[in-house]
Amino acid sequence: MKIEHIAIWVDDLEKMRQFYRTYFNVSCGEKYVNPKKQYASYFLSFGPGQSRIELMHRPDIGENTGKRGFTKGLAHLSLSLGSKEAVNQLTERLRKADYTIASEPRTTGDGYYESAVLDPEGNYIELLA
Repeated sequence: MKIEHIAIWVDDLEKMRQFYRTYFNVSCGEKYVNPKKQYASYFLSFGPGQSRIELMHRPDIGENTGKRGFTKGLAHLSLSLGSKEAVNQLTERLRKADYTIASEPRTTGDGYYESAVLDPEGNYIELLA
C-alpha cells in the first residue's frame, strides 16, 4: 500500500497551485470544476506512480478555528528532498521569497534532518533530508 493523495482545502486555488509548482517541482493536471457544487480542484503529482496532492476549493468551506497543524486532524505534510543540502537550499529559497520558516534546519531527537515552512495559507510543511 501507499498513500495515493492528500487533499487540502484552500482559499486561493491558483496561489496555492503556483506555490507547490514553484518550490516542489510538481506537475499539475487540468483544473476540475463542478459549477453545481461550486467546487474546483487541481491534482499535483510528484511523478508517475508517486503520491499526489489535491488542492480543493469551495466557497462554503469555513476556516479552521485553530492554528493550522495544531488542532485534531492532519498536522503537517512531510516532503523528502533527498539530502541535507536540499533541505538547506530550499529553506533559504523560501526564506528569501518571504515565506515563514516555522522551524530552522536541524537534526531532530528521532534522527531526522528537517526544517519546516508555512505554505501561503499557513499549512505546516516539513522538508526532510
